Amino acid sequence: MLLERRKIAMILAEFLGTAILTAVILAVTRSNVGIPYFIGLAAGVSLAVGMVVFGAISGAHFNPAITIGMWTARKIQALPAIVYVAAQLLGAAVAYLLYTYFVRTLPSTGEYEPRILVAEAVGAFVFSLGWAAVVYHKLEGGKAAFVVGAAFMVGVIVATLGSIGLLNPAVALGMRSWVWGTYVLGPVLGAVIGFNLYALLFAPASSLVEGKKSAKK
Repeated sequence: MLLERRKIAMILAEFLGTAILTAVILAVTRSNVGIPYFIGLAAGVSLAVGMVVFGAISGAHFNPAITIGMWTARKIQALPAIVYVAAQLLGAAVAYLLYTYFVRTLPSTGEYEPRILVAEAVGAFVFSLGWAAVVYHKLEGGKAAFVVGAAFMVGVIVATLGSIGLLNPAVALGMRSWVWGTYVLGPVLGAVIGFNLYALLFAPASSLVEGKKSAKK
């Protein structure tokens, strides 16, 4: 059971990591601040977050060139390399489909708009993956602060493809953008899915055993 879980987790990690990285680069290049060093910074932070969140799961390649390079150096076997590359390409394709969906219309803040709901949910999903990594890998201090802060930055960048990127119902209230179907429901849905998906597939097996023991008490 744990072996099957790990195989699924490895494939999904490469899919999600590549999709998030692609979405970040698309978002930055679309914005007015899409200058080379800002693109590099955003992509680098996204990759750093992906390394922390998924590094222990799949190695966090997120790049067919890296996977093929590691295969030629015999650091990964042929079949896993093929699966990784397929997952990476699919992740990038899905990111582009989301991008084209988000940019059809400009986001609004005063009424329900499905694209805003999806954008806030996706951004909060990315953010919650970083938080879940901190919780389940028991990161503390500066490392925890970096992962959460960087994950929030990446989540906001992704969300701005289709919304103003709040990812926080409380902040939405303060900014007078409190719309139940978008800036409230979206972040909640994304966070719930993100935390539970991480617990299901990416959390260390030891934390799952500890969770079952505490549930029996």
